[in-house]
Amino acid sequence: MDEYLERVVDAELDELLAGLPAVTLDGPKGVGKTATAARRARTVYALDDPARRLLLDAEPDRLDRAEPPVLLDEWQLHPQVWDQVRRSVDRDVTPGRFLLTGSASPVNAPTHSGAGRIVRLRMRPMSLSERGVESPTVSFRSLLTGRREAVQGTTNMHLTDYTEEIVRSGFPGIRQLTDRPRRAQLAGYLDRIVERDFPEQGYLVRRPATLRAWLAAYAAATATTASYNAILDAATAGDVDKPAKTTTMAYRDVLSQLWLLDPVEAWLPTRNRLSRAASSPKHHLADPALAAALLGVGVTALLDNAVKGHQRIRDGVLLGQLFESLVTLDVRVYAQAAEAVVRHLRTRNGDHEVDLIVERADHRVLAIEVKLAPYVTDDDVKHLLWLRSEIGEDLVDAVVICTGTDAYRRQDGIAVVPAALLGP
Repeated sequence: MDEYLERVVDAELDELLAGLPAVTLDGPKGVGKTATAARRARTVYALDDPARRLLLDAEPDRLDRAEPPVLLDEWQLHPQVWDQVRRSVDRDVTPGRFLLTGSASPVNAPTHSGAGRIVRLRMRPMSLSERGVESPTVSFRSLLTGRREAVQGTTNMHLTDYTEEIVRSGFPGIRQLTDRPRRAQLAGYLDRIVERDFPEQGYLVRRPATLRAWLAAYAAATATTASYNAILDAATAGDVDKPAKTTTMAYRDVLSQLWLLDPVEAWLPTRNRLSRAASSPKHHLADPALAAALLGVGVTALLDNAVKGHQRIRDGVLLGQLFESLVTLDVRVYAQAAEAVVRHLRTRNGDHEVDLIVERADHRVLAIEVKLAPYVTDDDVKHLLWLRSEIGEDLVDAVVICTGTDAYRRQDGIAVVPAALLGP
């Protein structure tokens, strides 16, 4: 077996299992849920096996007798097990009894939400720190405290390295492959979505080419607030017989059920006068590698002369979008561990925007700009300084995450952090 790479969600899972009877780990296929959950389980029911499903149907009380923690892997394939777990928890609330993993929302929903009995935890693809590409020197949790401590550290990661990490993906079983096998795996992953996952979710894809075109258009809209009408128009440019809007909304719904869409919702302030904030989400797929694969781009399509320190960007807009998506993935992994939520800010007329707003439970925020550049200028921090002037002490800190080599604080207090040096 391959060596297990520690994940940020490991500590979250252990903390929850120590106090709660049942936790479900949600996330897209291939993200590592089973490997993470199996390390803690003493009894495993793999519910993609029909024999195991029949066994639980015949003897539901097996769950009460099994040695805990009990792992119910791919529970959505046997939705009634959710209610079996809920009833078992009603009888015995001992912590750490059940772990469930799911790669999709079930087609036939359980009769009960599980609220108060089963707690859900999201697992995303691997962040840069989890991939082991660098030893982080800047703690996300520390930035979120608002102490505004000094930041420091140096990395040898350059633009080529970040571009390679974008296309390699954060899926543990895919990123370790060499170039051609990895491209084949990503292509197969996308094929499965269209050919198998949609039908398993109860949606028959009548025009697979249209779904693939819509997915590619969504990928091209990564890190933007493009409307769904604009995405549909981009997917069907030149087509006379366009699919109905209800069809493309079904695409969105099924992909969300599969945990493959991970949009960043807009931040709507509750404690200040920013009444001009817009409400459109920023589009992101679960992993920027999926976006790159859908668009058919690799390192050489994004960069010329892909040698450290001597790169020329071929498609700066797209690479910037994909880099922002990579950083967004990192920030969401770290923010979840810190019990914070990630949003974005854009005013209605577009004169001010901040890429990521991380909101604490007390509604104070950490503001983050993402720049595909090795250095940070005054122009790069103008929106952060504007936000500071607008919300004052509600801004705990402000950061620019970039592709440079050194972490430091500017004289205006804005932290500059290379993406590879940011850790949980």
